[in-house]
Amino acid sequence: MSWRSLPAHLRHGLAVLGVLTTVCVVGPWVAGDPTTIVEPAQASLLPPGSTRWVVEHRDGSRTAAQEVQRQEGGWLLTGRGEPRLIAAGEVVALRRTTFWLGTDTLGRDVLARLLWGGRVSLAVGLTALAVAMLLGTSVGLLAGWRGGLVDGVLMRLADALLAFPSLFLLLLVAAIFRPSLTALVLMLGGLSWMGVARLVRGQVLSLKEREFILAARGIGASPLRIALVHLLPNTLTPLSQDAALRLGDLILAEASLSFLGFGVALPLPSWGGMVAEAGEVLGTAWWLILLPGLAVATVVIGAALLADGLAELARLDPA
Repeated sequence: MSWRSLPAHLRHGLAVLGVLTTVCVVGPWVAGDPTTIVEPAQASLLPPGSTRWVVEHRDGSRTAAQEVQRQEGGWLLTGRGEPRLIAAGEVVALRRTTFWLGTDTLGRDVLARLLWGGRVSLAVGLTALAVAMLLGTSVGLLAGWRGGLVDGVLMRLADALLAFPSLFLLLLVAAIFRPSLTALVLMLGGLSWMGVARLVRGQVLSLKEREFILAARGIGASPLRIALVHLLPNTLTPLSQDAALRLGDLILAEASLSFLGFGVALPLPSWGGMVAEAGEVLGTAWWLILLPGLAVATVVIGAALLADGLAELARLDPA
């Protein structure tokens, strides 16, 4: 099947997620260190497109200025406040820098933080999705194939977890354990498998009495082989649709936790953490909350388009 023959929603979803993921993976190599602070007194809350001279000192600190003039024995920096004379021996590097997406309250480059935050948020969401799909698929296969007591126990466990609002449950666990990045991934994935399990169980229940399953049992195929070779492939279409939608949910969950201070720990940036940091200066620095908010919305919309496209593809090609 060629690219142009794919459903429009599928092509658009793949394009949105593919471009965004590529930019977030490749971009940080160009954008620089997102934790670098450039003298807040001179470079904080600069609007997008602002340009400043950045002076790197021997002690590793950075000074910013609107204009730089060569003076005898040093450099004269002018900008906010009084002019300052920096001795030439203290200067390691001097360069003109454009902050394409502005700076935050500490003078950090928003573009670098947005790209690094995207890498972190997407990595957390995708890894948590893998954990949720692995757990949910395993539980669903086991419950649907074995039935009886095993099915009852596993599904009641899933129902019990589904009875709690997911965000409140995540906040409770995060507040108790203050998770690291790895623990955050396991927590998000470990509390998101229930819907996957019920979906897979339903598919297995509808398939296990079909003729090809009965034939496999008749020739002596082991339960594990039947589950992995005959049942699992027939659940991939609904699973792929669910995974696309679940990715958007997990990105939102990570952003919500980071916004509330229970997600990715500082100074590592994430989109939710950037939105939280922007709350104090919302009235004067609109770009600090708009840009990461748009990034999260783009991922969710791309995932929804991908799910719709997969559903349309399944209708066009039921086999």
